[in-house]
Amino acid sequence: MGRIGFLLVTLCYSLAEFSAAFAAESNRRVIIYDGTVTEVSVGAQGSKDLWITLTDLTKATKFEVKPEGVCTDKLCFPLPEARKKEFVAEISGGTRFNLSEFARLLKQPVAHDAKHGVWYFGPRPEVQNGFLATLAAPKFTLPDIGGKMHSLADYRGKKVLLITWASW
Repeated sequence: MGRIGFLLVTLCYSLAEFSAAFAAESNRRVIIYDGTVTEVSVGAQGSKDLWITLTDLTKATKFEVKPEGVCTDKLCFPLPEARKKEFVAEISGGTRFNLSEFARLLKQPVAHDAKHGVWYFGPRPEVQNGFLATLAAPKFTLPDIGGKMHSLADYRGKKVLLITWASW
């Protein structure tokens, strides 16, 4: 299983009990973004996208909508002028932001569990592939078939064969 898939499965299982409480409440969602879990409110909506308040956007992702785009203190992504209504709209009496459409714009992987109301946003492509600039493998720790944990760093200086598998 790939690293992102493994992290997603681990996070989803860890959040199963946490998010089950929100399944019955159609206006509550759980967002997992940059490893941070945030509960947000979504108004009554008929969209399959995730429209959240601007306050919840900042709380969940650290991004803010500014005239120049959607920004943090270090990053800023301009929104295409012709498509701004796909990202920011007045819904349920307040300004909402379409986080799932923003992820598509950034080519950021998204997994959505509608039953439990959980949205997982994976790392953007430049973060996923950042290790390619140095050709250094990312740090990770995974269990072997017997459950014993192994870190790649434990094998520094040795030849290592990594075999991964995914059902999809």
